[in-house]
Amino acid sequence: MNRLRTFLLAAGGFLAALIIAAIIATYVVLQPDRFTSLLQARAKAVGLSLTLSSPATPTLWPKPALELDGVTVRGPNGGTPLIVASRGKLVLPWRTLMGRDTSISRLEVEGARIDIDAVAAYLDTLPERPSTAGATLPTIDAGFRISRGTLLRGNRLLLSDVEADAGRLASGRRFSLSLAADTADGHPYQLVLATLPILRAGVLSLDDVTLDIASPNNFETNLKGSASWRGGADVGASLAGKLVRGQGAPYTVALNVTPANQEDPLYVALKVDGESGHADLRVPPIALADWWTGMQAGGPPALPPMLGSADVQAVDAAGVQVKGLRIRATPNVPVSASTTGTSGTRP
Repeated sequence: MNRLRTFLLAAGGFLAALIIAAIIATYVVLQPDRFTSLLQARAKAVGLSLTLSSPATPTLWPKPALELDGVTVRGPNGGTPLIVASRGKLVLPWRTLMGRDTSISRLEVEGARIDIDAVAAYLDTLPERPSTAGATLPTIDAGFRISRGTLLRGNRLLLSDVEADAGRLASGRRFSLSLAADTADGHPYQLVLATLPILRAGVLSLDDVTLDIASPNNFETNLKGSASWRGGADVGASLAGKLVRGQGAPYTVALNVTPANQEDPLYVALKVDGESGHADLRVPPIALADWWTGMQAGGPPALPPMLGSADVQAVDAAGVQVKGLRIRATPNVPVSASTTGTSGTRP
């Protein structure tokens, strides 16, 4: 009995010593301060400041990682944070345990609050690129994930329950992005994008694009095609596919983007054909953004800028129901719209 007790005590002591040694080795090898400084240096390189509410904590399971608490990202002039997250994690490759590699394989953020106004203010501080400059591809060395996120504009909620997941972004490497969120009125939306980006001689080509957009129990759109960017407003794209609403017959969809030239601005052309509707519209996205900003600022009611025609038996979106919608818009003539039957909001 005494020998068994002695053996158990020795084994327990050895195991405790092994655990303590592993914890110490984890701190020594992963060096939380080193990776925290690396992350802060990368933020500073693009004019941002990153702070933590407490020092990073290393962990080895299920992969080497550093746990981050109270992550705050601000612009160069301080002020309202761009991002505030309750928790974060830097996932590291196993070779980091050799003590030489300082690469980050994945960044995970939980409970992130993103302020659009603060992000816009930060973007305004960045130097403008010459209009003749070619395309660029912002490299993302590590994939990232956002869970339980919130998108705000000041104190106004835009999106809630934001879930985003993306892989590494680099020329010649297939890239994927998935995004899911609920609008302020509780409508869920999902987006999945996959493409092969190739940057060559100032031209960014997005080959083999697949774009899926859906709102559960409402609609689902599946598009395939390609896109390119040569810098400035020189953007082109051609996507085609199907749109399905409920149990009805699918609509054919064609989306084309034509670059700006000396006579016309950048246009997005959308064609939709189905049993219960037809649309052939051209929308200038920059003018549309200006229109939306004016509407959000409380400007006088106005129809959005567009060209083309649309005949739709019924529209049911964001709680608004419209029947017999007809749109006719020609150059230099204000957009005209009419409806038949009833329109209103859901009770």
